[in-house]
Amino acid sequence: MRLATPERIRSLQRKRYCTAKAEPAFRFYTLYDKICRADILAHAYEVARTNAGAPGVDGRTFEHIEASGLAEWLAGLREDLVARRYRPVPVRRVMIPKPGAENARSAFRRFGIG
Repeated sequence: MRLATPERIRSLQRKRYCTAKAEPAFRFYTLYDKICRADILAHAYEVARTNAGAPGVDGRTFEHIEASGLAEWLAGLREDLVARRYRPVPVRRVMIPKPGAENARSAFRRFGIG
């Protein structure tokens, strides 16, 4: 099942897309404030929940977040983002062997699991 994107978020995406296409050299320096919006955070949570996202490296599941209060968790996340205090936990690195690698230096590639 695919979750429908709310019209307000879709409008923002469309505007950014049109700007990027019209002005390829344009730099979007002010995107950080957009991810701090409550509606975008709530939609991102719902998309991850719908896609049956796995717990991150911190081990917190959707059930754990919802049991402790989703609205409070999202508000706390937004507050940390706005204050620029949010620091994500580093992703776990795994080395994956490359098929047919000829030398030891290129025999593996890094893969991040978050």
